[in-house]
Amino acid sequence: MTDNKRDYYEILEIPRGASEDEIRSAYRKLARRYHPDVSKEDDAEARIKEINEAYQVLSDPEKRSLYDRFGHQAFNQGSGGFQGFDMGGFGSIFEDFFGFSTRSGRPGPTRGTDLRYDLEISFEEAVFGLKHDLTINRMETCTVCRGSGAEPGTSPVRCSECNGSGQVRRQQQSIFGAFVNVSTCPHCGGRGETISTPCSTCHGTTRVKQERSIQVDIPAGVDDQTRIRLTGEGEPGANGGPPGNLYVVLHVKPHAFFTRREDDILLNMNINIAQAALGAEIEVPTLEGTEKIKVPAGTQTGTVFKLYGKGVPHLHRRDRGNQVVIVNIQTPTNLSGRQKELLQELGTSLGTETVASEEKGFLERIREALGL
Repeated sequence: MTDNKRDYYEILEIPRGASEDEIRSAYRKLARRYHPDVSKEDDAEARIKEINEAYQVLSDPEKRSLYDRFGHQAFNQGSGGFQGFDMGGFGSIFEDFFGFSTRSGRPGPTRGTDLRYDLEISFEEAVFGLKHDLTINRMETCTVCRGSGAEPGTSPVRCSECNGSGQVRRQQQSIFGAFVNVSTCPHCGGRGETISTPCSTCHGTTRVKQERSIQVDIPAGVDDQTRIRLTGEGEPGANGGPPGNLYVVLHVKPHAFFTRREDDILLNMNINIAQAALGAEIEVPTLEGTEKIKVPAGTQTGTVFKLYGKGVPHLHRRDRGNQVVIVNIQTPTNLSGRQKELLQELGTSLGTETVASEEKGFLERIREALGL
């Protein structure tokens, strides 16, 4: 009969003359790579069984000698070769090597689920920060049964299926002999206990949904999509595990006329022709009131002014960005008769000659103001 099994030396990626240390080293490396608790590969479980089988043969001098002489036929039942090969030994080997067991049993501590809360705040609140009370619904440990899942006055009882161990062992026969399969007890889910009278409040789930009010401190300088973590405010962990976290995701509403670029606040400010030509002192709105700036005579559209320290506070720092004021000269509309006469006189005195401008463009002035 043709044997389609892969060669054990090929499986462990070692030469046929490999020493015991080389065999052990190869096994450790491959076991780490393909162990189902670590590997993300689809065939990890099949590969680890194959690796374990190869190691159990080649690490044993007697089995290795038989394999070198007769190949896989040495372990077929009825062939006169070695019998009683125990495929259940992988867990203890892996535990000896790496310090933890692969056997299924009672589930260990599990971290609780993280929660997300989306919060909309104003432009000003993002700049200056605030304290905000959140109302969330989350699963919490049932206070009636204190997390046991059993109705008060009763207690969980030892699982009759696994006798409280949380796992069941089933022995099967294979061509290699006895094979012991250890798995989580399906009757109690690995808890080792069953509940005969479930809690009337949580119905045996050990948890109930509760509404909670939590205060979040939003620091000055946050931006749209900033995520704030509230450690331990998620759902509780299982089997003594730590609780998850609550993540508050901020959504900043746009302002009517301010815009933000990093920690600078941008403002487009319109002035009239006379203010631009003759110069003027104008009032500029900021998030903290108004500030006066002097517009020099001959100011052109796109001229940039800075109000230092009137921008957004740097997150977790004391200093602030700037407010950048971009001046636009507004062409008048709906002129009165007298205004038209005056502009016509001005136009006549100025002449109609046009000259190509050598001044910096609008975008270049903005880049300079923002330090780009």
